[in-house]
Amino acid sequence: MNARTLAPLMFGYLSVQRLLELRLARANERWAREQGATEHGQEHYPLFFLLHPGWMLGLLLEGRRSGAPVNWPALALFVLAQPLRYWVIRTLGRYWNTKILIVPGGKRVTGGPFRYLRHPNYAVVALELAAAPLAVGAWRTALAASVLNAALILLIRLPAEERALREYRRQA
Repeated sequence: MNARTLAPLMFGYLSVQRLLELRLARANERWAREQGATEHGQEHYPLFFLLHPGWMLGLLLEGRRSGAPVNWPALALFVLAQPLRYWVIRTLGRYWNTKILIVPGGKRVTGGPFRYLRHPNYAVVALELAAAPLAVGAWRTALAASVLNAALILLIRLPAEERALREYRRQA
């Protein structure tokens, strides 16, 4: 197998995965709003809807063009990231979402992967954004997505989450 063959398969997998996760996120959002949740960071949310589809499209197009052999260590990292992704989602349960939603009376999750990292979901996504494109020789996509993701997460998303949590704790 080469990158030309694997890239469309990975693109298809990621498309289905992300669409199913958006469906779950919407169901969890409905539940959270029924509990009186407030949303924070709405202004930066669309940036993720540019980054992730752009990353997936880059993986497909650059991977198809590269014709490189499959980078098996990078593919293994991507595959290993998948159970970690679902561990985070399962641990958060109804609190898992793609948005910053603060549910009144909710407790900070400290079990599962949250015992080891404060924000394991972002670590998993960072691993995926680098490993998936590298698996198909799309190093430009891996680099661009990783840099943009790091900037979004470190400079915008994490500070917004931490502000929302501090504000909630002050009000509680």
